[in-house]
Parts: sequence; structure tokens; C-alpha cells
Amino acid sequence: MPSIKIHLEAEEYEPIQRLAKQLDMEIKDIVYTALDELMMKKEDPKIQKALQKIHQWRKQDLPTWADKAQEIHAYEGS
Repeated sequence: MPSIKIHLEAEEYEPIQRLAKQLDMEIKDIVYTALDELMMKKEDPKIQKALQKIHQWRKQDLPTWADKAQEIHAYEGS
């Protein structure tokens, strides 16, 4: 069976892990559900645009749902 690996920052992994625990399921179930939702909406131009946008910024930024532990807080920047 083919498999897909995904490499996540800790700030991305932790919210997914919390959701899986809250729903009493494994992380792979969360990921599979997200992939299923995406594939069911793949023809939607908004989804296609979002995929392209995420592809561009993922190399430099975390998603909005990620924990923000790596961000520099305002008081640390002054």
C-alpha cells in the first residue's frame, strides 16, 4: 500500500494531536478526513487558489491554526 509522509513543525503537529485526542481518534484519521474533504472539493476554484497560496507560503510561515511558539512576541522585539 502506498503511503504519504508529511513533515510538520511542532507548532503544526500539536493542534492536530490535541484534536485527535479530543475526538478520541488517531492523528491519521484527522489527516485522512482532511484529505477526503479536500478531494471532494478539488474542483472549486477557491480550493485550488488556496492550495496554490499555501504551497507558496508554507516554506516561510506557519498556518493560522498552528501554535505560535516560534513567533517573536512584541515585547521581545523591542
